[in-house]
Amino acid sequence: MKVFEATTARDRDRFIDLPFSLYKKYPHYVPQLRKELRDQFSQKNPFFMHADVRYFLAEKEGRLAGRVASVFNRRHREFQHEDAGFFGFFESENDREVAGALLNAASGDLKAKGMTVMRGPMNFSTNEECGFLLEGFDSSPMLMMPYTPPYYNDLMEQQGLQKAKDLYAYIYETKETLPEKVLRVAAIAEKRGITVRPVDKKRFSDEMLVFREVYNDAWEKNWGFIPLTDEEIFYLGERLKQIAVPELTLIAEDKGRPVGFLGMVPDFNVVLKKMNGKMNPFSVLKALYYSRKIRDLRILLLGIKKQYRNKGVDALLFREGFKGVRSGGYRRVEFSWILEDNIPMQLIIDMVGGRLYKKYRIYEKNL
Repeated sequence: MKVFEATTARDRDRFIDLPFSLYKKYPHYVPQLRKELRDQFSQKNPFFMHADVRYFLAEKEGRLAGRVASVFNRRHREFQHEDAGFFGFFESENDREVAGALLNAASGDLKAKGMTVMRGPMNFSTNEECGFLLEGFDSSPMLMMPYTPPYYNDLMEQQGLQKAKDLYAYIYETKETLPEKVLRVAAIAEKRGITVRPVDKKRFSDEMLVFREVYNDAWEKNWGFIPLTDEEIFYLGERLKQIAVPELTLIAEDKGRPVGFLGMVPDFNVVLKKMNGKMNPFSVLKALYYSRKIRDLRILLLGIKKQYRNKGVDALLFREGFKGVRSGGYRRVEFSWILEDNIPMQLIIDMVGGRLYKKYRIYEKNL
């Protein structure tokens, strides 16, 4: 068995293609578009302005058996004040030797860069997909959430990695009406002068700056938080503009000043599953057909500025947002991901009527 760095274009393609063979027997897995992954790995991704990433492949008995990336994020070091590096895009056969060799390659690279802790999986950071699925293997993930085999958690523990943090996903069935308490609290926020408006897609770049302002304030104290740069927010905006629905993407304001946001996106994983990673005329036709069958949403973005918490802004956003949910004929809404110790957010979700249905785990190891 050997582990080597994927430095050539061919090896990068093999890195991208590996999950298509590993997940053949997992019907709930949803492959990403190969083109989107190539873009994510390219230098046009502003993440690389402050991070170094190396990609490793494992071969065993002549076949590709696993992959991993080591991620050195200088902004994490700057804002979290810890020498933590990350591993991401981990995939492996159910083989202790393969998993160990891959994690050793990643940890060796991070240790050489002065890191004292390795944490993951993060693809590439907490602003993107992260965690191994821990509970909820009986259904497909929603957009930009991972699906991984149960044995990945065993492989991590076998290699001495321990739990760093669990992430939760909640589901809300839209056939139920919002509780009276939510409506009452929303009305209080309204009386205080808080207003809610849909995002303006004609000014989407400006709206993304509004999102960044609220996000960087609202999430500042969250575990693993790293502020988004202008370049990162515009890069994210290019992706979100294609799928954003104004009635589901809302900004809360106080006398014209942004104080909160709610961003729900249709679960395009329904479409991606049918496209099977391919972007060609036939797969595009599939996408057009199956996009009309999307009935689930994911709350991708939610934030309230610190000074406006506990003032009903979240309830008002939910009340107005769920009008769009029902008029659009959506049947379920996922809240994800939520930190296991983010009790205030869990209480809000409980108040709305959401129930916990999936768990994910991030692991770490001292180097």
